[in-house]
Amino acid sequence: MSPDEKARKVIAAMMQHDAYSTWMGIEVLETTAGFCCVRATIREEMLNGFGICHGGVTFSIADSAFAFASNSHGIKSVSVETSISHTKAVKTGDIITATATEQHLAGKLATYYVTLTNQHNDTVALFKGTVYRTGTEWLV
Repeated sequence: MSPDEKARKVIAAMMQHDAYSTWMGIEVLETTAGFCCVRATIREEMLNGFGICHGGVTFSIADSAFAFASNSHGIKSVSVETSISHTKAVKTGDIITATATEQHLAGKLATYYVTLTNQHNDTVALFKGTVYRTGTEWLV
């Protein structure tokens, strides 16, 4: 099995048990080893008291892309550190695409950057995450 085929199988297995990403309406658009691109549409129940998308929602979209990309090599990986900067308000109906790209992979740690854009290709948030690679393989 090629690395990209393995990546797709791992992400499919993860999505089968990921009730939260499913509830968020996350759709996996593309997956390769060390990379994942997902999309979700912002719904009214995702808004905060200011009538804009709750920061936790965009964080969660980025976190899902990050999780998929970091597990795509077939080694179970868990988050140890994350951060996000929100750069533009997100509103109901916005279609958010999160693109997670591997920046560093070595031994037990790996780092990923996730860029979130809206349907106009405006950057709405920037996310960085580091994972611990457990050494346990995904059986797919």
